[in-house]
Amino acid sequence: MADRIEIFDTTLRDGEQSPGASMHAHEKIQMARQLERLGVDIIEAGFPIASEQEFEGVRKVAAAVSKPRVAALARATKNDIERAAKALESAQRPVLHTFIATSDIHLEHKLRMSRAQVLDAAGEAVRKAKSLIGRVEFSAEDATRSDLDFLVEVTKATIQAGADVINLPDTVGYTTPEEIYEMFRRAISESPGSENVVFSCHNHDDLGLAVANALAAIRAGARQIECCINGIGERAGNTSLEEVVMAIRTRHENYPYECGVITEEIVATSNLLCKLTGLTVAYNKPIVGRNAFAHEAGIHQHGMIANRKTYEIMTPESVGRSRSDLVLGKHSGRHGLSRRCEQLGYHLTESEVEHLYKQFIALADRKKEVFDDDLRVLIASHRDESFETYHLDTVRTSGGEPPMAVVRIKKGDELLVDAATGDGPVDAAYRAIEKIVGVEGKVQEFVIRAATPGKDALGEAHVTVQFNGHMCNGQGASTDIIEAAVQAYIDALNKFLAVRNSQ
Repeated sequence: MADRIEIFDTTLRDGEQSPGASMHAHEKIQMARQLERLGVDIIEAGFPIASEQEFEGVRKVAAAVSKPRVAALARATKNDIERAAKALESAQRPVLHTFIATSDIHLEHKLRMSRAQVLDAAGEAVRKAKSLIGRVEFSAEDATRSDLDFLVEVTKATIQAGADVINLPDTVGYTTPEEIYEMFRRAISESPGSENVVFSCHNHDDLGLAVANALAAIRAGARQIECCINGIGERAGNTSLEEVVMAIRTRHENYPYECGVITEEIVATSNLLCKLTGLTVAYNKPIVGRNAFAHEAGIHQHGMIANRKTYEIMTPESVGRSRSDLVLGKHSGRHGLSRRCEQLGYHLTESEVEHLYKQFIALADRKKEVFDDDLRVLIASHRDESFETYHLDTVRTSGGEPPMAVVRIKKGDELLVDAATGDGPVDAAYRAIEKIVGVEGKVQEFVIRAATPGKDALGEAHVTVQFNGHMCNGQGASTDIIEAAVQAYIDALNKFLAVRNSQ
């Protein structure tokens, strides 16, 4: 049977220390319950001595979940340890996590203690914690910058004092896989009783090596990984839970370990954290980024259509996504275009694809991404020569009471004009367009932003309009924001007419 790796999630403690990531108690409970569904082994709920609010957050999380262990952090002091134990009273499976720094730079500049004093404090803290809580974890803060001989001494002393878990953290993200492997190898091999405790790694990502260092640590004998959802945490963040778990699962021949994480819950957990904290992930973030399963290059799309394994080492479904995305842009090829058209219900001949592809590339040169509604307009124009899109000629508005707009739009060679009043100049212009076209729309979203700096900035308008139950997005740009807004509305209208024309 493969060795089991325990996943210690510190999103609610170390992760919450990310600037802007703080959560209220009810949000911590919501996140903790999702972490329980995800299947993590331990949830570190917070640092109870920090504040009354932090104490309450830990206490409520401890009462809210039953399957995972719940940990609380405490410095190696009597007051911290007693406060943490108090916060964990309602936990079914509590863990008291106490720590003290062991590197000379911390001893000299932060603690102002000798090595002998730290050694005594570490052992005493573990004994005190063990007298209150059945499972105790000890962390040697800044272990990777500590003298290795001294670190082994501390490990021996805390095991002898009764620690169940020994954590050797890379607190500042300084170490390398080779170095962390050797650190764990020596600490485990040179500490009597090491076979009876769990060794844990807690790595920060300042050099982008947190996941690699975690994998090196477990190869050296660590059996617990401390990590955060989306890799959040102090400075550059912590080991990313989703990355290290999927690395073990995907490269199982190299990392023959098991863990209890239900990977299909990864994306849902990531999304919830983003919602609660407002911290979004980069588009190219492994596993959970928007582009993690997106393919734009024509060669990649061709391979994906033939066999997903050509360019995907895991399935989107395995992490809770519904599907891979073939993103249409200027790098896309004919195969990707043809497949997307089929997904939209259009079955094109080779000659139709070839003709459409030329129009598609011309459009893609002007836009970063071609959306489904854009394709429908192209297909409608291609298949039905009578299909004409509308184009704005002029718009004139007056700020009277009520505001009024006169709109002139073109459909082919035909010039159409009408006027209307509304709640404001943009609303009046939209009503005039509805009178001309005979189609009513309901604006769901309306965004105006400056695309260029300066007083004569180019304004971009983005709208989402509901036409007869169908949502269409539109974009427009002009130095006149009213004109940009009208262009965006007409763009959305054209997309709806293309959809209606194809039905």
